Amino acid sequence: MGSTFGHLFRITTFGESHGGGVGVTIDGCPPRLEISAEEIQAELDRRRPGQSKITTPRKETDTCEIVSGVFEGKTLGTPIAIFVPNKDARSQDYGEMKQKYRPSHADATYDAKYGIRNWQGGGRSSARETIGRVAAGAVAKKILWQVARVEIVGYVKRIKDLEGIVDPNTVTIEQVENNIVRCPDAECAERMIAVIEQARRDKDSLGGVVECVARNLPKGLGEPVFDKLEADLAKGVMSLPASKGFEIGSGFGGTLLTGSEHNDEFYTSETGGEVRTVTNRSGGVQGGISNGENLTLRSPFKPTSTIGKQQRTVTSTGEETTLAAKGRHDPCVLPRAVPMVEAMVAIVLCDHLLRHHSQCQLPMTNLDPVSQSELRTRN
Repeated sequence: MGSTFGHLFRITTFGESHGGGVGVTIDGCPPRLEISAEEIQAELDRRRPGQSKITTPRKETDTCEIVSGVFEGKTLGTPIAIFVPNKDARSQDYGEMKQKYRPSHADATYDAKYGIRNWQGGGRSSARETIGRVAAGAVAKKILWQVARVEIVGYVKRIKDLEGIVDPNTVTIEQVENNIVRCPDAECAERMIAVIEQARRDKDSLGGVVECVARNLPKGLGEPVFDKLEADLAKGVMSLPASKGFEIGSGFGGTLLTGSEHNDEFYTSETGGEVRTVTNRSGGVQGGISNGENLTLRSPFKPTSTIGKQQRTVTSTGEETTLAAKGRHDPCVLPRAVPMVEAMVAIVLCDHLLRHHSQCQLPMTNLDPVSQSELRTRN
């Protein structure tokens, strides 16, 4: 009912935070793609909890198992199932939340919709669900790299009011992974880490912005009008837990410019005679279709809802009370949100790459056209 995403490259995630495990089924992956559990694990390790002093201390190895769809290191073209067991759930920490709704969390809305919820760790609304997305994103990244050498790099752009200076055209994954907050601006990263640590001591949380760039993206991806590339990217990224917005290229800042200031003028490159743009305020997408320039997007993530500070709330029966939440939670989701954003961007781009190829790159023969009436006569 809402756990499946994509058209040709189609994923379905499953599992709850404190259940037996979580995972994903991937349908539509082309056959003969070389992929290993180690490649998928490398992406999951970037997302897993307990990886640094500024993330949740929950100790999960998030070790993945490829259950189906891969044989002797290559995809079969059949559904790929990937499973990750939960090993370090402490459901007793959430006993008080069985009745009390966490402010700004999904507790109350899940009750309102389903009339039942898994209150242990947030159940299905937990960010632990994103394990399946990141695993699928690893496969999508491999396809994009194999076919077109597409490179996707996400990073923390801002924490609260601290904003790093990063050039999306040149930033590398090595620069991103060089510190625990995943901000390539080393000086700003130190200050970000300090404010996150302070928020943890204050039993509070912080939000910020993740920026992501996809380089070497082919022209022509996107399906106007309802499945424009930026529309599907927005849906994919905003389906992530705690994501509260989306912008591409100039984004909201572009509203401050005039048309003559904002337009990306065209020119013909000296090598190959390719049509390019002088600037890239469009963010690599025009008319809902990729134009060959770097695709740049941003998404804000709100402060983590579950905090240790006492707040007003109500119970599931409507009684007013207070709650100082227990459990193990990120004081800031941004460092672990980076691989999640990358994964959703990769899944969308991979899906559109397959869709574009199926519609626009189908080989046409040079045989003489035959009318329907001639075919009926022949038959």
